[in-house]
Amino acid sequence: METDSGNTANGLVDRVKGILLKPAETWPVVAAEPSSPGDIIARYALPLIAIGPIAAFIGGQIFGYGAFGFTYRPGLMAGLSGAVVQFVASLVALIVVALIADFLAPKFGGQANRTQAFKWVAYAATASWVGGVFGLVPSLGVLAILASLYSLYLFYTGAAPVMKVPQDKALAYTAVTVLAAILLMFVVSAVTTSVAGLFGGGLRGGGIGAIDRDGEITGSLNIPGVGSIDTQRLEEATKRMEQMADGEIKALTPAQLSPLLPTSVGSYSRVATSSTGTGVGSRAEATYESGDRRFDLSVTDMAAMGGFAAIASAMGVEHSEEDADGYERVYRDGDSMVTEEWNRPDSRGSYGIVVGDRFMVQAEGQAASIDELKAAVSSINAGELARLAN
Repeated sequence: METDSGNTANGLVDRVKGILLKPAETWPVVAAEPSSPGDIIARYALPLIAIGPIAAFIGGQIFGYGAFGFTYRPGLMAGLSGAVVQFVASLVALIVVALIADFLAPKFGGQANRTQAFKWVAYAATASWVGGVFGLVPSLGVLAILASLYSLYLFYTGAAPVMKVPQDKALAYTAVTVLAAILLMFVVSAVTTSVAGLFGGGLRGGGIGAIDRDGEITGSLNIPGVGSIDTQRLEEATKRMEQMADGEIKALTPAQLSPLLPTSVGSYSRVATSSTGTGVGSRAEATYESGDRRFDLSVTDMAAMGGFAAIASAMGVEHSEEDADGYERVYRDGDSMVTEEWNRPDSRGSYGIVVGDRFMVQAEGQAASIDELKAAVSSINAGELARLAN
């Protein structure tokens, strides 16, 4: 006989699967369910919110956090304190964003309904909360970021069925709600820290001014301290996500990817190969050696995950960090996202580029310079990747 707790756990898992894999079908079901903000928080949000803090605590204790060859492991109490703060902050953020969503809905032709606002925010945040599991391995933190970006897509798809916002205003409503939440968090932070300079004179340029009288987004949105959102690319990204969810875009097989790996790259010879494939993605990898230097070159078809990269590109995600020993960078080169890292003392690094908002081509390991890793990535025929994808 199955216990109530078992039923609850199974229901939670099924709902998570539904909202992540079939949002178009799941949102109307969520909208029609009788519930209350308390039920949504207790039965759905709290178990998922706990994933990130717990995973980050365990990952920090086991692997530590590091860059440029240095690793830091927080003390037990410091790790626990950080987990508690993260948990509370996530819960507060849920409540704040839900209240903002409830207030803004009528401004975009929707309905003010606090319970529905809590549903919308909690279920849309599912990807972000579940993505917190990547905190178990701190070096996979970028995947948690991509999962958070997928939550933006969930916000967009749920605006119409849950908040009754007209579909043609759903993107604008989503963007303004998230923007307002971010700004509010900045204000709260400014009370206790010196971050007021992040947003200076408030919104500039595109700001909320990028929303026209009909509630539609034009041009770009500028978020102080965060960057600019290319709204056209965001629109394109959401359409790609819908195609992937409908199965119109499928991952290539490892057998299709493996031939793209060259037998040699400059003075480096290929010494080993491997490949893996699942229903949602595939990967082919080869190891190259020259003397005592060795690096891996891989091609990953993100398929259903590729929309994350598209949204990240639309959000203008960038990062730069440098010291005497090396640097880490995430930036856009044209329409492609690029990640670059180099450790000077060890002559070790990585260079990766997202091709067509779908394929990740990356070289990682020891080399004479970052230019050799860039050359390895360039040896993969991007045109052939695009042909195979079509």
